[in-house]
Amino acid sequence: MLIFAHRGASKAAPENSIKAFNLAFKQKADGIEFDTYQHESGIVVFHDRTLARRAREPGYLLDVPWQELSEMDIGEGERIPTLADTLSCVAYDKWCNIEIKHLNNVDSWVKEVKEAVSQSALDVDKLLISSFNHHWLYAISKRWPEVKIGALSASYELDCTASARALEAFSVNIALDAVDKIFVQTALSEGFEVFVYTVNEPRDMLMLKEWGATGIFTNVPDIALNVLSE
Repeated sequence: MLIFAHRGASKAAPENSIKAFNLAFKQKADGIEFDTYQHESGIVVFHDRTLARRAREPGYLLDVPWQELSEMDIGEGERIPTLADTLSCVAYDKWCNIEIKHLNNVDSWVKEVKEAVSQSALDVDKLLISSFNHHWLYAISKRWPEVKIGALSASYELDCTASARALEAFSVNIALDAVDKIFVQTALSEGFEVFVYTVNEPRDMLMLKEWGATGIFTNVPDIALNVLSE
């Protein structure tokens, strides 16, 4: 079972920070997951639309010029990273899941991500793109058919692989609260990997392992490694 560090090792370090990503790999995570916004100055790694929770500043992320954003402290002296900053943390044999929170131009987004990947050690075959906005994923897949798509959902739909089939996705990325054994078995039988978020409790980790889930997103990759290796 693959262990993705959700926003990095975000229990022990500021979420979506270079410190959290480096710590995740130090803790032997198989990959990292992080959130992105397409800012007018480029793709930045951040979870919220507003700055209050992480940067303790007023306003909306996309309203603030990059120069100001880059100087904000998101905890322990960490700064908001760019996509390129983040991919520089990823070794060739590690996975990377980019979740899209905001996108305003698919062509420029694909171009920037491809350029950042080319300047990193990341193996593009271990790059996964996910979003709750499946229209964006569909558009990206048409422009970049080689990239893996993760059909992200928090719902157990009547036809649980409908979105994954429509997107010709690699995986179904499903919320822990919306998954059960039948869901996992159905998705696997139809050829999709199953990644579950956000899994922090050992009991849930072992349950998903028993069900055959392909991987988990967790804030505690060190604990997940110990639990799943037993």
